[in-house]
Amino acid sequence: MTYSSSNTIWVLLGAALVFFMQAGFAMCEAGFTRAKNTGNILMKNLMDFCIGTPLYWLFGFGIMFGTGTALFGWIDPFIMGDYSTVLQGYGVPLWAYAIFQTVFCATSATIVSGAMAERTKFSAYCIYSAAISLFIYPVSGHWIWGGGWLTQMGFHDFAGSTAVHMVGGVCALVGAKILGPRIGKYDKDGKPKAILGHNLSIAALGVFILWFCWFGFNGASTLGMDSEEQILSAGLVFFNTNLAAALATLVTMGFTWIRYGKPDVSMTFNAALAGLVGITAGCDAVDPFGAAVIGICCGLAVVVSVAFFDKVAKIDDPVGAISVHGVCGCLGTVLTGFFATGVSTEKGLFYGGGFRFLGVQCLGVLATIAWTAVVITIVFTLIKKTIGLRAGAEEEAVGMDRSEHGLVTAYSGFAILPDGSLVEEAAAPVPAAAYEAAEEPHRVKEKAPDAPVYTRVQIICRPSSLESLKSAMNGIGITGMTVSNVMGYGAQKGKPEYYRGTPVEVTLLPKVQVDIVVSKVPVRQVIDTARSVLHTGHIGDGKIFVQDVENVIRVRTGEEGYDALQSD
Repeated sequence: MTYSSSNTIWVLLGAALVFFMQAGFAMCEAGFTRAKNTGNILMKNLMDFCIGTPLYWLFGFGIMFGTGTALFGWIDPFIMGDYSTVLQGYGVPLWAYAIFQTVFCATSATIVSGAMAERTKFSAYCIYSAAISLFIYPVSGHWIWGGGWLTQMGFHDFAGSTAVHMVGGVCALVGAKILGPRIGKYDKDGKPKAILGHNLSIAALGVFILWFCWFGFNGASTLGMDSEEQILSAGLVFFNTNLAAALATLVTMGFTWIRYGKPDVSMTFNAALAGLVGITAGCDAVDPFGAAVIGICCGLAVVVSVAFFDKVAKIDDPVGAISVHGVCGCLGTVLTGFFATGVSTEKGLFYGGGFRFLGVQCLGVLATIAWTAVVITIVFTLIKKTIGLRAGAEEEAVGMDRSEHGLVTAYSGFAILPDGSLVEEAAAPVPAAAYEAAEEPHRVKEKAPDAPVYTRVQIICRPSSLESLKSAMNGIGITGMTVSNVMGYGAQKGKPEYYRGTPVEVTLLPKVQVDIVVSKVPVRQVIDTARSVLHTGHIGDGKIFVQDVENVIRVRTGEEGYDALQSD
């Protein structure tokens, strides 16, 4: 076979971009879940690629593209020299095509981790991830891309809406159902509760990485760029991929804005991925109008699907993987049967092709769902009956980072104490001799029975009001205060907030806590001054708490009461 350098470079570049999608998935999953599980999620996204690579090399690639006559699949293509009909005419070396397919296999496996996040044993994850790479993905992949019966019938899935994404989505659905919801996800009446992700910035970075890498996922599936036909196809693929994602995102933003009163941030990010998944099957076969319709349909479907699985099916999917990959992968493949223009496939129903091609698309989707669902159910059941699939309640409460990996922190500057609390790093200890030398000056004196009572005024307000408050307090003679950054919660009737379509029962917002101990300035004056500065008439102006203080001691000098409150 004569190799084409341009085609080989194109495929290898695509493989590198698709590999980088692992980083995108890791960031998305980590951002949409809680901080205590971050290390576990990152570890899983690394391991599914590392586990899948040797297994796909030894068995999966041969099952998918070989003749299937050998016990070990790799013997067929790598030893017997069967390069598969897929490669004929493209001039791409076997090794280049093998790594390109390896990263696709890893993508299918990594989809599952998001839906089963925050409560799955790491050992169980490694086993079912191996099963996906070993035989679940390769068998259905053979049907679709390796010359199998769906290929022969004319089933079209250009870059993997069904072969990659829907397979991962179905595995995620079955796994999340068998696993059960996270602790606290549903109340006693079965009503879902929102469990907020801890870092939308990281989740957003993951979405942008995935969108960027999708140009390699879909674009490099042309397997070359050395002919006019391939160049034209690649241009159409790039344009359709981007258009569908953009329209899906816009539609979801508008839909959630109308449905929930505000545009849902995390759902809108999910929509970008939904559009990318949906267009992947037919990005080479539809025109921009078809791509636009597919994107719009996926943008609507992802919102409805997330709500269905969350509220009706009671299946807890922290990141929306089932809806994004499973539902939209299925939808995009079927819609290709409507909108294919006949450029690289049979014509779709709306372009005069009749029902045959649409029927083949539907058959391929149903067959892949059936194969994946049956086999992964067996795999999950065996895991559950042997080593166990789900972590214990205590391990889940502490977090997978701590219980599964002994990871005491996923963020620098913090440490988790044995009781599971999160605290800042402790200050350096003071030698005992220092305490002994300073013991007398610091000894607390007995307070006289008639000692005066001081007043603590605690003010909770918006961070933006702090400077005005400080200036006002200084103006009435208050020169000392303690300021803390805190998170505040106050439920407002008739003002529900939503996260991914689920009402949020507790909304923690950034607040500032100002503590002042008053001795000389009248307390009423402090309160009135604070109110005059903070009052806007809008919800969230804050609260003022007034408490009696029995005594005050200055640590350095041992001074008490009024003297301790004066400036040094």
